[in-house]
Amino acid sequence: MLSVNKEALKILDDILKDPEAFGAEIDVLPSGTTLIDTGLDAKGSYRLGLKITEIAMGEVGATSLIFANYGDLTLPTIVVATSYPSISLFGCQLAGWKIKVGDYVADASGPGRALSLKPKRVFEKIGYHDEFDSAVLLIETSKKPMDDVALEISKACNVDPKNLYLLLTSITSIAGFVQISGRIVETALFRLDYLGFDPTKALHGAGYAPIMPLHPDWGKAMGRCEDALTYGGYAHFFVDFEDDEKLKETVEKVPSSKSKTYGKTCYEIYKEVNFDFTKVDPDIFAPAAVVASNIRSGRTYMAGKINTRVLKQSIEMP
Repeated sequence: MLSVNKEALKILDDILKDPEAFGAEIDVLPSGTTLIDTGLDAKGSYRLGLKITEIAMGEVGATSLIFANYGDLTLPTIVVATSYPSISLFGCQLAGWKIKVGDYVADASGPGRALSLKPKRVFEKIGYHDEFDSAVLLIETSKKPMDDVALEISKACNVDPKNLYLLLTSITSIAGFVQISGRIVETALFRLDYLGFDPTKALHGAGYAPIMPLHPDWGKAMGRCEDALTYGGYAHFFVDFEDDEKLKETVEKVPSSKSKTYGKTCYEIYKEVNFDFTKVDPDIFAPAAVVASNIRSGRTYMAGKINTRVLKQSIEMP
C-alpha cells in the first residue's frame, strides 16, 4: 500500500541532513518531536518552498519553478503535477485539520492527516488511509508549538512523539508563499468537490500559480497569496467521467469569476468582513481558470481566465 508519510520522509531527510542549504532551522522538543522552521525565524528559500510543497502532497506530486508572463507582468511561478489527485491533494495537502491545544491554534496539512484521518469524512470519500510509524505535517503558524501540542498531534496520528515531524510555515515568508501558490491544483479539486464532483474521478492534475512579492503585513500577505490562486491560478485535470454535459456544466461553475465579490483583491474582500472567513462568499475560493479533459470521450472543457489587472493591483504595481 502506498504510504504518503513514508514517501514524504524521503524528501524531508534531505532537508534534515543539510538545513542551512535550504534556509531551514531545526529544533527538537523535549518529547523528541522535530520542528523544521521554514519561515518563522528561518530565512527559507524558493528551494525549500518547492520541497515542502512536495512533502505536503505526500511526495506523490512534483514541483518546478519557472517564470511566466501575466500580461506584461512577469512573476516567478510554481508548477505542480500529480497522478494521485485525491490522495495527494485531499488526503494530504488540504489544510483540513484545525489544531487546538490550549491557547495554541493552527491549521495542519500534509501526509500526517492520512494517519489521524482528519477530517474523517474526507478519507471516507477518497477511500484512503495511511499506515506508518512516522508522521509529517505542515503547520501554518506564527509561533512554535510546545510539547503539549506535539503530544496531542502524535497521539492523534498514533505515532511516538520522536517520530513526529512538524514543518512550520509562515504567511510572510518566501517558502510560505511558494507552498501556498503550490496549492493551486488542490484549490481547483476542492472547488470541484464543492460543486458535487467526485474527486476520485480525477486521474491526473497539474497547474501553475504565480509567487507574489512578499509583504510584512499579515493581512496583505494573506491577500496576495490568495490572489495568486484566485486571479493567477490555472489547473488542468484528466478525468474519467460518464456524463460530458454534466462535466461541462460543472467546469463552467468552477472559476473564481463566478463569485459576487470577484474583481476585488482578496485583501479588500477579507478586510470588509474583518477577516472573518465565514462571511466571505465561498465561490471566491477557486482558481482563476480550470480545464478538464475527459478520457472517456476525448472532450475538453475550459472556463475562466487569468486576471492580470487584479494581480497588478494586489502587488501595488502602477
